[in-house]
Amino acid sequence: MSNILESVNKRTQLVGQNRLELLLFKLNGRQRFGINVFKVKEVLQCPPLTNLPKLNSKVRGVAHVRGMTISVIDLSAATGGRPIENLENSFIIISEYNRSIQGFLVSSVERIINMNWEAIMPPPQGAGKFSYLTAVTEIDNELVEILDVEKILDEISPVNTNTSKELDEALTIDRDKHYHIMVIDDSSVARKQIIRALTSLDLQIDTAKDGKEALDKLRAISAELDDVSTEIPLIISDIEMPEMDGYTLTAEIRDDPKLKNIKVVLHTSLSGVFNQAMVQKVGANDFIAKFNPDELAAAVNKHLSL
Repeated sequence: MSNILESVNKRTQLVGQNRLELLLFKLNGRQRFGINVFKVKEVLQCPPLTNLPKLNSKVRGVAHVRGMTISVIDLSAATGGRPIENLENSFIIISEYNRSIQGFLVSSVERIINMNWEAIMPPPQGAGKFSYLTAVTEIDNELVEILDVEKILDEISPVNTNTSKELDEALTIDRDKHYHIMVIDDSSVARKQIIRALTSLDLQIDTAKDGKEALDKLRAISAELDDVSTEIPLIISDIEMPEMDGYTLTAEIRDDPKLKNIKVVLHTSLSGVFNQAMVQKVGANDFIAKFNPDELAAAVNKHLSL
């Protein structure tokens, strides 16, 4: 297991090519799940866990790893399944989401698979609002489920989506214009968080679940307009999304004469220094790490006030 992630840092060339690598794991049972390798810092045999008072029932305890104290979330229990029982033979996937580090308790970890985002599909229709999936794919003729980690984390420790009074007083946007923007994210929870964070800007907000859906909507508007930015001057896009990632979406926008003037703010839970380089490579206007409502609202205010 020690070498399963040894070459993660060499994989950054995948970003921007509409590709990703999934770390496959199981909870209880045979169902496989996947998590983007770029969100994984380390995989460990489950260490001894310390139970603390008033922990959320989905948090099995805290682990002390390399000088850090990390909450360990039972992914099976957090998605409505039975808790993982055999901790000694289980693993924790240490990951970074939304500027915080946490461990995800899983029964087993299998291998890393190189995928194209086009092979990652949205959840089946009818999955319902209580589904914990953001996407599915097929590997070895079996369905692999990709969990909506942002929904899981929000249920355990909800993020603050309110902007500060200081930020609201410093806004320079002309609210009377009711600017029309688009928010693109495969997590329904993340879309709602963004919309709530931008309430004070008095915007008209359209949404899309992935880059392909967003691009289709923008190109439909371009059939009527020579410059779509006069209708939608700005989009806020996640990076990791089924079918088409945010980097590829940005590149497609910059290559389309009718879309190229749209300002693009990439808003993602992905971390790493490669992000800034990719922002410049694909021509995005800004990069904001999830989730700080003041930073997000300030970026939108800046780009719409220019």
